[in-house]
Amino acid sequence: MQPLKGITVLDLSRVLAGPYCTAMLADLGAEVVKVESGQGDDSRHIAPYVEGESLYFSMLNRGKKSLCLNLKDPQDPQDLERFHRLCERADVVVENFRPGVTERLGIDEATLRARYPRLIYCSISGFGQSGAMRAKPAYDIIAQALSGMMAATGPDGGMPTRIGESLGDVCAGMFASWSIAAALFARERDPERQGCHLDVSMLDCLFSMQVTNLAQFVASGQAPSPIGNRHPLSAPFDSFEANDGQVIIAVINNTLFSRLVECMQAPELAEDARFVDDEQRCLHQAELKSLIEDWTGQFTVEEVCARLDQAGVPASPIWNIAQLAESRHAEDRQLLLDMGHWRSPAQPVFFNGRRVVCDRPAPTLGQHNACLESQHLDKEIDA
Repeated sequence: MQPLKGITVLDLSRVLAGPYCTAMLADLGAEVVKVESGQGDDSRHIAPYVEGESLYFSMLNRGKKSLCLNLKDPQDPQDLERFHRLCERADVVVENFRPGVTERLGIDEATLRARYPRLIYCSISGFGQSGAMRAKPAYDIIAQALSGMMAATGPDGGMPTRIGESLGDVCAGMFASWSIAAALFARERDPERQGCHLDVSMLDCLFSMQVTNLAQFVASGQAPSPIGNRHPLSAPFDSFEANDGQVIIAVINNTLFSRLVECMQAPELAEDARFVDDEQRCLHQAELKSLIEDWTGQFTVEEVCARLDQAGVPASPIWNIAQLAESRHAEDRQLLLDMGHWRSPAQPVFFNGRRVVCDRPAPTLGQHNACLESQHLDKEIDA
């Protein structure tokens, strides 16, 4: 299934947020034309490398086509003219320049949509196209630091900690791809409808994702602080010491708590006034954690999980990414695609029980320039 087959996307973005967005569109069948400068996307030069190609770049640009165009030289307008010819048949433009750059290049939303009114133009930036911080430079760690998410992450009572992935970039890319799909649907449903401008901010995306943190702030006026693996609103919902490592146990209601204490052979705890509901368990979470670890400490992580799985209580070991990537689950769910000399993460949604698979590798720099004059970008050329 290729739900976006026939859609053409011009990708002016680089590094992570924009390329992540357009990779998902390519996975769904869109023709994504990556427009790069002569130096190429910065991520082409990020290690590690396999057979001379950046794995980081390859994972983010699978299934795309590459054109080298110089859009910055006003003395040589030919490439800008070529870009406009591409816009004539494009459905979507994605860019993640700092606000103001596209205006200087003459490829901003207002200019392009005046000429191509059905164009959907998506701008991804650190802080949006408007507002007090619009011109501020941003990387993921800056967005995380300002979002409140970093301030709520880290060991209990410890210093704020960056989440172990570039979540600001990735979630902005996800919101961008979702909004593009919605805009395409709206345009398809109403043939008279024009395109639109989508303004996606990394900071706004991170802020909007924090349902738990925002619930605490709105209710109390107090900002959450780091509490380790513990959930701020439910207990027991934390990591616990087994005799060979840590195990995660997640209980959010009385039914699950009754199952847990049955496994612990301490059913009386379900009637203990300290633990009769989630609110009381949160208030007495330190005492409860000690009681649970008296039990988990007798077993290995695997043994604890086996007992709790049998009882229907959510529990797990703490895996690193290699353990998941090499697990039976990853094999069954096809989490990694074989791209020949490397593996790539798959688009994670099943359509009618099947993966949407894009098995075309990332393009070499300028690989499709030879097709530009003939406008046969829909036909692959030999590398």
